[in-house]
Amino acid sequence: MAGEFGAVLRRLREKAGLTQEELERRSGVSVSTIRGLETGKRGNPRMTTVRRLADALALGGEDREELLGAAVPGFRGGGADAAEASAPDAGAAEAGGPDVGAAPAGGPAVATPAVPPSAVRAALAEAAEQLAKAVAARWQREEEQRRIQDPYPLPVRWKPACETLTDHWANIRRLPPGAPSAPLDLSGRLEGIAETYRSVPSGRLVVLGRSGSGKTVLTLRFVLDHLRTRTPAEPVPVIFSIGAWDPTAVTLRDWLTEQLTRDHPGTAAPGPGKVSLASALVDSGRVLPVLDGFDEMADGLRRPALEALNATTLPLVLTSRPAEYAAAVAETDVLTSAAPIELTDLTLDDLDDYLPRTTRKTDRSDPAAGAWQPVLKKLREPSPDGSPAPLATVLSTPLMVALARTVYSDTPEHDPAELLDTQLFPGVRELEEHLLDNFLPTVYRRSRPGARGWEPERVQRWLGHLARHLTELKTPDLAWWRLGHGLRGSTRTLVTALVTALVIGLVDGAMSAAFSGSLAGGVLDGTIVGLLAGLMFGLVHWFTYTVTGKDVQPSAVRLRIRGRPDTTTWRAGPRLVIGTLGGAFFGCAYGFMVGLLRALSQRAGPALVLENGLINAIFFGLVFGGAAGLSFCLLGLLETPRDIVSAVSPGSVLRADRRTVLVRLCFWAPVFGTAVGLGAGLVVDLLQGHLGRLATDPMTSLMLGTISGLGGALGYTLTLTAWGQWCLLARIWLPLTGRLPWAAAAFLDDAYQRGVLRQAGAVYQFRHARLQSRLARSRRRG
Repeated sequence: MAGEFGAVLRRLREKAGLTQEELERRSGVSVSTIRGLETGKRGNPRMTTVRRLADALALGGEDREELLGAAVPGFRGGGADAAEASAPDAGAAEAGGPDVGAAPAGGPAVATPAVPPSAVRAALAEAAEQLAKAVAARWQREEEQRRIQDPYPLPVRWKPACETLTDHWANIRRLPPGAPSAPLDLSGRLEGIAETYRSVPSGRLVVLGRSGSGKTVLTLRFVLDHLRTRTPAEPVPVIFSIGAWDPTAVTLRDWLTEQLTRDHPGTAAPGPGKVSLASALVDSGRVLPVLDGFDEMADGLRRPALEALNATTLPLVLTSRPAEYAAAVAETDVLTSAAPIELTDLTLDDLDDYLPRTTRKTDRSDPAAGAWQPVLKKLREPSPDGSPAPLATVLSTPLMVALARTVYSDTPEHDPAELLDTQLFPGVRELEEHLLDNFLPTVYRRSRPGARGWEPERVQRWLGHLARHLTELKTPDLAWWRLGHGLRGSTRTLVTALVTALVIGLVDGAMSAAFSGSLAGGVLDGTIVGLLAGLMFGLVHWFTYTVTGKDVQPSAVRLRIRGRPDTTTWRAGPRLVIGTLGGAFFGCAYGFMVGLLRALSQRAGPALVLENGLINAIFFGLVFGGAAGLSFCLLGLLETPRDIVSAVSPGSVLRADRRTVLVRLCFWAPVFGTAVGLGAGLVVDLLQGHLGRLATDPMTSLMLGTISGLGGALGYTLTLTAWGQWCLLARIWLPLTGRLPWAAAAFLDDAYQRGVLRQAGAVYQFRHARLQSRLARSRRRG
């Protein structure tokens, strides 16, 4: 089958006039993979790879079915089988839904011969419904937290964007060749954004607006309105912060899958077709990506991002500032089949309706009067040169109106009339900087029930560090498990090794002294074991994460003995191999160094020192290898994915990861310790006579098992888990160096409650990109 697929792929590639290198740039599939598929050296291609190649070749109809049929036995040619391969399209047609929710031709990657197509559709439909409920609940809470409905949403409006940023209307309207086409009337207001999107036949919408014009609020309202009126045939809108995507390293579908798994850990569960549920939902077109913040991408990534988006036919919504989007379009092309709209400014009438209702009444003789009335009246007076007042220009965006409301409406002691002082604020820039700079002091001087008091000056420094941290990482996502990435990789590894050495050394020393009854012996043993454990676990952390550039991700599973779902895959074999190899490597290194130290302490000769080191390396390698392999294997058997509908927020992810790590710790320590203690006796019997005379006793085995179990569990927790790294860096090192408060989790949650941060799934983000930029610059100057 591999040879037939390669022949079909090569013929279709040559038909499209593309070289293998050009196909690589369009699809994101490496040249070596393409060459291996075409020559038949690579068999059984993943369906995600097949879909990328089909999208890059712009295949449709019979050509796409032929490529799919060559990759998947049982789906060759047209007819019913090919129709089943296009499960999302068929499901939409059966439900009578619109074409907007349909997936690109070619069907989902989950349709395999082992799973009946009807079962695939039913499983994915159920997962999509659960995802819709979780997304709706999350963004409803976020809208309430942002007080968007208090007293009512600001009137965000839009108009069609300029024609230079618009694709051909025939493409947008999906018209056949030769059919007359006319522009769509896309003007509208915030409450009609879902209807505006559904009026675009291509299902692709670009929302343009300058900084603070309300793009993020618009996407939030779109998701809620779309979900409220969504039919089962339509995809689930999910907001993704596209500023965190590197299109040169990760394909769009893979990145969407990763983000979906991060924000909804339950989607990491295996779905139909032996792929993750997140991958199946994305590949089958049941997720509508709402890509927020195209302008927040690095300058060199916008062009490849736009090219990658054009290489797919996915329905989507994209938001950006006009200048950044126009620059990317000038370098490559408009977003194919996308209808762009541009947000318009607020008017003085909008301010007259909104701002007076946000402040308390001050004049008893005139109950309708407030602090904003004289200011708004002054703005309507014509200026000598006919230009609008600087304050009127500043208050033309929802962002600045929200800041002005916070600084003046919510604090009666502040008078907004000072904003009219042209001596104090001669221009627009000075007014905007004044509102941005006073936002934090205002919200942190207000007391909040149940919240501790944070000094505004320290808050400015801590948030400035976080803003600069995000700027350096080139991402808007403030993930608690990546807070330590503001440090250099060598510093992170060194801190990890030192703290791990200290913790394991103290535990080992105390337990050794308790077993042996000798304080001096316990201190010596604790020092040796602590240094060796710190070195070993530090090296493991360095090679696992620092060298590879990977993150220590929160666990997407939980431990459960009974009631495991049928979709759970038990990975006992791989866990056994990995655990055995890792334990054997650690045991050999530990045993060799301990053997050397013991022989040297007895003033033995070089030959005896080396012999003693090798014997101990073999002994401890077998003991720790077998114990670690068994423990990892049992851990794998007890892991099960989380539920999709589980509420996900940064705090809930942190708590869930802490619970998982503590359960693993309570499981790992006794199991590993028991395996080490019993294994020591078994290995002695196994090697007796082969390596000389070996001896052990029950007390030595008990001591070895107890110390190894607890020390190994602590080392694993501190170096290889997200919660352990959070404790080391965010709870100890960063507060020690003044970059964060000691109660980092409480501080982040309080910043969210005060409206400084927002929650985007499992991560925080600064509520306003302008505020983040301002804080990062002030921190850099400091």
